[in-house]
Amino acid sequence: MKLSEFRSSQDTMRKTVPLSNDTIGRRVDTMGTDIVEQVVGKLSDSFSLQLDESTDVSGNAQLVAFVRYVDTDDIYEHILFCKSLEGKTTGEDIFNVVNAAFCENGLSWKSCSSICTDAAASMTGSAKGLIARIKKENPDVMWTHCVIHREALASKKMSPVLHDVLNSSIKVINFIKSRPLNARLFRRLCENMGAEHTQLLLHIEVRWLSRGRILNRLLELRSEVHAFLIEHRSPHATLFQDTDWLAKLCYLADIFSKLNELNMSLQGKDTSILNLRACAQEDFTCFPQLDDFLSSEDVDRAPVKLVIVGHLTKLIQDFHSYFPDMEEKSAQLDWVRNPFLLSEANRSKLPVTYQEKLLEVSSDHGLQMKFAMFTLTQFWVCVKQEYPDLGQKALEHLLPFASTYLCEASFSAMTVIKTKQRNRLCLEKSLITAVASLPPRMKKILSEAQAQVSH
Repeated sequence: MKLSEFRSSQDTMRKTVPLSNDTIGRRVDTMGTDIVEQVVGKLSDSFSLQLDESTDVSGNAQLVAFVRYVDTDDIYEHILFCKSLEGKTTGEDIFNVVNAAFCENGLSWKSCSSICTDAAASMTGSAKGLIARIKKENPDVMWTHCVIHREALASKKMSPVLHDVLNSSIKVINFIKSRPLNARLFRRLCENMGAEHTQLLLHIEVRWLSRGRILNRLLELRSEVHAFLIEHRSPHATLFQDTDWLAKLCYLADIFSKLNELNMSLQGKDTSILNLRACAQEDFTCFPQLDDFLSSEDVDRAPVKLVIVGHLTKLIQDFHSYFPDMEEKSAQLDWVRNPFLLSEANRSKLPVTYQEKLLEVSSDHGLQMKFAMFTLTQFWVCVKQEYPDLGQKALEHLLPFASTYLCEASFSAMTVIKTKQRNRLCLEKSLITAVASLPPRMKKILSEAQAQVSH
């Protein structure tokens, strides 16, 4: 076959493939529907729910829900739906949307053991909030306040002194970064001075994680920033000659970096603990930038220590406020975390029937090998097969969502899918297909489909 004939045949074949917008849209809808059918088919006895709401590019409120359930070998989590809230976003409105989705998929509120949301009034209102409305359907449902949201709230407050340092830093950054001419001149200055970076970072209040990054970059370029401010006769230039102000800026950069690490660890890694006692003893090594600055500059440490200890004291108080009884509850779950390293005191806190089963589990060498090989959830699903009551009890503690992280991640996907150019797009099935961890059953879909030529 000649090359021209081959290309002609290829063009003919391509024309027979249905690729119109409507056809592609229908196929995405079919795959999304199949994924939801698979998820619903796995929700039987008990599942937990994660809910969050955000606004898309066209100004519509979108409610996203993920479910978590115990399967034959592990605990799994999948997106359940993405529904548009047509009018208000009150607790009653959100409940009606979720309840309609439950009815559509044949799900019972009695099977929903826990729900994780933020602490917005529409979610937690005592009379008309979503949780109060759900409890009318299932009084035993447990509510969890997203740990990432709690951590952000606990770490947001600071003293007026540190707040002034942060505001002044943002003003300096905005003076350089938000003006195109200044940004170009500053980049050229950094290149001439041989700086590693040539740009500052903008601070975005709604993304509080940016604080650590923008302050660290400001400290890295403080010599260049100081020179630029002097050249442009900015009154903020004097700040970079004030060692007390710079020391507090170093502390803010360090503490926000640590809070960033804590925030990331709440997405599945071990948590960290802030050490107040070390700072009270004037040991600042846990804050590297501050420690380097104090070691290289002549700074009166007394006022700096006073500000830092005051901030950390308030920070710890706020963490205890947003995470009450955290250590006590953690200790109560030691038997779930590791049943082979359990003290007699902690074992005695369990009902007698569970104590006996737990002793049997801890002396089972086969299960001990599986504990080393499997994840924690896989291990307890395995235990459930031999010790149903004990395994079920452990899985009840492992099933609830701790955060709304999956919803937040899906909102990032939503901004990519629904753009200004596609603002009329029906989002649900496209989002489900994009973020689902279950693949569509293509063989089943194709066997039920009828081929037709696009036109």
